[in-house]
Amino acid sequence: MKKAFISDCEGPISKNDNAFELTSYYVPNGERFYTVISRYDDVLAEVLKRPSYKAGDTLRLILPFLKAYGVTDIKMRSFSAKTLVLIPKVKESLGFIQELAVAYIVSTSYEHYIEALCHAINFPCENAYCTKVEIDKYGLQEKEKARLKELAVEIAKMPVIEIPSSAKTIEDFSEKHRQAIRRLDEIFWHEIAKMEIGRIFKEVNPIGGHEKAEAVRQIAEKLGLSLSNVVYVGDSITDVEAFKTVRQGGGLTISFNGNEYAVREAEIAVMAENALVTAVLAEVFCKYGKRGVMELVENWSVSTLRRVDVNTKLKEAFLSVQGGKLPSVEVVKADNMERLIRESTTFRKTVRGEVVGRLG
Repeated sequence: MKKAFISDCEGPISKNDNAFELTSYYVPNGERFYTVISRYDDVLAEVLKRPSYKAGDTLRLILPFLKAYGVTDIKMRSFSAKTLVLIPKVKESLGFIQELAVAYIVSTSYEHYIEALCHAINFPCENAYCTKVEIDKYGLQEKEKARLKELAVEIAKMPVIEIPSSAKTIEDFSEKHRQAIRRLDEIFWHEIAKMEIGRIFKEVNPIGGHEKAEAVRQIAEKLGLSLSNVVYVGDSITDVEAFKTVRQGGGLTISFNGNEYAVREAEIAVMAENALVTAVLAEVFCKYGKRGVMELVENWSVSTLRRVDVNTKLKEAFLSVQGGKLPSVEVVKADNMERLIRESTTFRKTVRGEVVGRLG
């Protein structure tokens, strides 16, 4: 039976964090500004679990500020195309995968970036789910623009919220970080939400959290597949719900250079500098199912790989580019999870950079 290969974009396919890079380029002190909001996003989605809020909604929250600093749809498309950085060998990897499976991208990224990426790797745009937005259609009064710029300065001066490991309520945070959370609540849900530009919060729906899970279900239904015939590759907090959905349906979940959220929810943790390992795992899944992948990973070695029945060109390309040293690939278990989280989060930063690697 045909299988479905579904992957997040930023992380498994590209090295970018497009929203972070856009913000860093157009908003003064944008790197710090974005990092503060991204951590606030983690707090609302994973700790406080605010109703109607989900991981990835950072891409909603930054839009009024991008608009205030003159970002247009044309600028978003141009910037995305110029700054695109692919994971090495990803085009070749997807080529091998598409010989055996129907491939989809499910990404929180803005459509401007996904269009640029699909063009670069010759991937069908109709097989990509992403965050739809037309920033040009939103007006912005001069008074609102000035106020948003003031708020951007204020946010960039805030502390990056530290999340205690056992935090479940706002009272579990330090006083300094409680104040930051409450102030950000005021800024986004009281002040900006009441502006004319505030309607962007209601009209733009980032593909993150449960939307990614729903996209996975839609893809399986469209292809007439059960979730046991789906492999999902992700790397961050926005992939958690998709991981849970696929895993519960009997499919395979892979963290590719994932952060702590991804490693905790995935069944296999991969740490690799190029994407060919994904193609190897995907082909074994297509031919031998989830059990076949688990057996390969449990006996992960050059000698095992030489014996496994996968496309000869793929196997030769993979072993050649590795130079005899395989990437780290392990089944995530209770007794190795914390170690894999440490190793994967550290490796992630070497591949994508220190700042991007820290983002949720």
